[in-house]
Amino acid sequence: MVQNPDVFVLSLGGSLIVPNGGIDVAFLKDFHEFIREQVSSKNRRFFITVGGGAITRDYQRAAREVRKHDLSDTDADWLGVHATRLNAQLIRAIFQDLADPRVIKHYEIILKIQSPVAIAAGWKPGWSTDYCAVTVCQDYGLTQVVNMTNVDQVYDKDPNKFKDATAITNISWADYRKMVGDVWKPGMNAPFDPIASKLAQDLDITVKIVNGKNLQNLAVALDGGAFVGTTIT
Repeated sequence: MVQNPDVFVLSLGGSLIVPNGGIDVAFLKDFHEFIREQVSSKNRRFFITVGGGAITRDYQRAAREVRKHDLSDTDADWLGVHATRLNAQLIRAIFQDLADPRVIKHYEIILKIQSPVAIAAGWKPGWSTDYCAVTVCQDYGLTQVVNMTNVDQVYDKDPNKFKDATAITNISWADYRKMVGDVWKPGMNAPFDPIASKLAQDLDITVKIVNGKNLQNLAVALDGGAFVGTTIT
């Protein structure tokens, strides 16, 4: 699967799988059909790294309440890691006839992948599964991540707080990293996490950020067309 233009790394945001309110089965059905069509009609192959979503936040919140907010970042991150692994098992299960039976979760071990789909989860504390997606690129000789999130684009400031927020179509890693900083905090909500961003810049990885709910737009991004979203290079 190395250096193949028909191999894609998708960073599937947990917020798409488990938004507040439970598992989004309707989205999973659409995503399931989309990937199958991409594999069958275009002979494409996918690494899909899976985030934790609301499960992460729920478990972190519960632990902080019991600990009266005295919860270490390491323990908070481990809760997130295991949330991603649960979600990854769900995604692997729905692709059971297409996916490698192993979930990638120890990135220092490079697996020989023969199946058209490989599912990856969180690794260890210190970053999100965005970092794992970039590490997949490093391990398998790939140069692009498509980050499926719950926002349409990167903005110069939070559009939920500022009405004059401006959408960004293209941005350099240097400029993007000035926006998100260099520090990871458990549960951090950024279009692409700061630790992953540093590694992506170091490895010259391109990241395309798209709203994962819009699978038609995702198809355009995979085809290399003019998609709605943000490209970071």
